[in-house]
Amino acid sequence: MIEPHEGSAMRRQALGEFVRNARARITPQMAGLPEGPRRRTPGLRREEVAQLSGISVTWYTWIEQGRDVSVSPAVWARIASVLHLGKAERAYLFELAECADPQHPREAIDGATEQLRACVDAISAPAYVLDHAWNVLAFNDAMRELFDDWPAREARPNLLRYIFLDPAARRLVVDWEQRARRVVAEFRADAAANLDAPEVAALIDTLNRESAMFAHWWTRHAVIEREGGLRDFDHPRSGRLAFQQVTFRLATHPELKLVMLLQPDEMRETRLPA
Repeated sequence: MIEPHEGSAMRRQALGEFVRNARARITPQMAGLPEGPRRRTPGLRREEVAQLSGISVTWYTWIEQGRDVSVSPAVWARIASVLHLGKAERAYLFELAECADPQHPREAIDGATEQLRACVDAISAPAYVLDHAWNVLAFNDAMRELFDDWPAREARPNLLRYIFLDPAARRLVVDWEQRARRVVAEFRADAAANLDAPEVAALIDTLNRESAMFAHWWTRHAVIEREGGLRDFDHPRSGRLAFQQVTFRLATHPELKLVMLLQPDEMRETRLPA
């Protein structure tokens, strides 16, 4: 069994080796530098990567050595650009660095929206996809019915704005205050790497100004993992409904979450014939 601190050390070591190998592939010409005299080793020097990334040589050296140093997402983004990392390589870098890529291409998500809609439409249970700011990118008819047509009424539906700013949420969600308190803690944990993203910062500012409940719990700095569990709704036409929430991260877009609300009969274990 690997202890947590050992796992972190292994991750830093892998990150250092990955950055070092990527540096060896970059020629001075690729980095926009004069070729100069013949080099003893291929690739850029540490000093050159550090200068182009806007950090000290010592700091960059520590990164390659796998030391425990604090590096901001913006610096990682500059290093990724200097090293000409491809899409998969860049995602791997930020995964090892355990932070969100501030330059994650929005167009990649927008381009996948139709696929996301097709996926959730194929699910019979209420299902929807959330992004890093908890905007609802896709939802199916079952989710629309459960939430009494809410997501279809907005051009850009957001789950947090709905819960804290739409009076309908207080009527629909059973034990609204308890759920709202947990939602704030779940969002803080989920959005930790994106708190300085303009869209997330603007959302938090709006909720702090317009919802006393959100502001109260946001200042408590409680953090819990977004987890499944029983979700009760008091539907205006169908009455009391109970669901089990299940949440998955999408492999192609780890910042997106697929949420499904399953009723008890959908949670029953199925067995293959002997």
